[in-house]
Amino acid sequence: MRSSAVVSGALAVLLLVLVVVDCQPLLSLDRSVAESLHRSAVAEPGLTRLSQVLSDWVWDPWTMRALITVAVVMLWWRRERWLALWLVGASLAAAAVQQGMKAAVDRDRPAWADPVDSAHYAAFPSGHALTAALTCALLLWVLALHWRETWRGWSVLAVTAVVSVLGVGWTRVYLGVHWPSDVVAGWLLGWCGAAVAIVTYRKYGRNPDRRDARPPVGGR
Repeated sequence: MRSSAVVSGALAVLLLVLVVVDCQPLLSLDRSVAESLHRSAVAEPGLTRLSQVLSDWVWDPWTMRALITVAVVMLWWRRERWLALWLVGASLAAAAVQQGMKAAVDRDRPAWADPVDSAHYAAFPSGHALTAALTCALLLWVLALHWRETWRGWSVLAVTAVVSVLGVGWTRVYLGVHWPSDVVAGWLLGWCGAAVAIVTYRKYGRNPDRRDARPPVGGR
């Protein structure tokens, strides 16, 4: 997990540098993919509408934050308060990194003569992609800590998480509000944030949780 955090963080920084210095091969690839998907979005209004619903409601960052909030409340009720606070801290830190990078890079979003959707603020990195990657990774981790060995639906949740993370990134580019590299950076930063949270919790937060955890039903 530690190596995963380092690799994803390093790749995110590399992508950041390439965007800042206007690396032409990257910008050309971004433009090519974005233009191709935009033509499809204009020609397929039904798929475009579905993408808007998925992007703006199902996989929206506020939906992801609501899921984190539910997990935090449940953990707090179970008296696993260090773990609950770790989720809150990881989510807040990721949001701060996202907003700070957007302000620092100030990358323009794609501009179209015939837009199918709109978004505000700077493009890099994609907040939707970052929040989805972070949230899904953290929630799967929390579920694995408690129920992976006994819950048969684990594989369904894992597939749902992967589809959600990949799907929200695709919809943001398809709707013409992000460049592909914005989305990839969001995925990398989200995964890096989740990996750092997991590594640091294993080192600093596990023992307090064991003391605070709610005892099994019928236990003493």
